[in-house]
Amino acid sequence: MSASAHLAAPVSPVIDAPVPIPVREVLPWAIFLGLILLIAIYFVGAEQGATAIFSGTYIHEFVHDGRHLLGFPCH
Repeated sequence: MSASAHLAAPVSPVIDAPVPIPVREVLPWAIFLGLILLIAIYFVGAEQGATAIFSGTYIHEFVHDGRHLLGFPCH
């Protein structure tokens, strides 16, 4: 018996159709992530400026390098 007789016939892979994700399942997560992003942008871009909510410079110093990295002026 030859070596090629023991090889199985090639099987084409089964490709499943994508399953649609209902908007009702994604919407709460999208809102949550949007709020987190807005809070992060506030702290990096506006805190310790004219719209500062917290006193002192702790938050400014904590996000200082991030401000420069993202192009926000801070001094």
